[in-house]
Amino acid sequence: MTSTFLKRRHVLVAFATASAVLALSACGGADDEKAGADGLRKIQVALDWTPNTNHTGLYVAQSKGFFKAHGLEVEIVQPGDADPGALVAADKIPFAISAQEALTQARAEGAPLVSVAAVIQHNTSGFASPKDRNLTRPAQYAGKTYGGYGGAIEEPLLKSIVQADGGDASTIKTVNVGDADFFAATKKGIDVEWIFYGWTGIEAELRDEPVNIQYVKDYNPALDFYTPILITNEKRISQDPELVKAFVAAASEGYGYAAKNPADAASILLAAAPDLDKDLVTRSQEWLSPRYQDDAARWGEQKPEVWTTFSQWLFDNKVLSTQVDAAKAYTNDYLP
Repeated sequence: MTSTFLKRRHVLVAFATASAVLALSACGGADDEKAGADGLRKIQVALDWTPNTNHTGLYVAQSKGFFKAHGLEVEIVQPGDADPGALVAADKIPFAISAQEALTQARAEGAPLVSVAAVIQHNTSGFASPKDRNLTRPAQYAGKTYGGYGGAIEEPLLKSIVQADGGDASTIKTVNVGDADFFAATKKGIDVEWIFYGWTGIEAELRDEPVNIQYVKDYNPALDFYTPILITNEKRISQDPELVKAFVAAASEGYGYAAKNPADAASILLAAAPDLDKDLVTRSQEWLSPRYQDDAARWGEQKPEVWTTFSQWLFDNKVLSTQVDAAKAYTNDYLP
């Protein structure tokens, strides 16, 4: 298991084509959500990538019976090459893990997606480099090589923090490395990549290959956006609010447990995904658990200004061609 799984969040198609959605119609839909003999409503939630500590709360809710206590039998699925947000937008599945930038781009294209909870309260992503490159601030990226993977947000994000630090972003060379592993890429001419410290940074510690990281939120308040988030669609909210309420309540209990019991939560994730590296999951969970809720009054809370300022930043930086009504992109109404 490498660090590459987190990259996919930034290359997700904001609003997938109908053919991509239809190709994955087997992932379910409203017609498949029938109560079994035990009275539990069977539903699915899609991950944004392979299981990792961003998802632990869902596995805890499944393992500890929190979903069951709220009348649900939840299958956690991986949607393959399709954008889980597109599946939710088409109502093929009711819930998925996504990110604020993907949802905002999708809404700009007309997708009826809504965020119902922030999985992690503050943005833990940043631009990282091997420590021996001595890149301790964004201005020093000038003249260096950035390893990207084709996301619409990457270039403006990189440019924004370099300029905020007084650097010249025009001299940075960008190379598309696709899903190349961070550690392999930085041994082959790449100086900087965009990572999430809670996984790749922890992996670097375990490999004794330390990194310097500049968190994007430290250079512009608008970049403290929510990633990842738990999403549904407008139809579910208007026609099936009790399902949304039950699912979010159980997820909240799962993440609350993971926040307080990182060791046990890591064991639950490893039992569900035994191919993951035990040391990486354990250390990552220790690092991430206190960051789920962080300084918020409750897990999942989303602040209006985070949605407003980041949506405006996306528009100002031409990631969006049309402005999005940020107030319609999220809701706290279903948090317990």
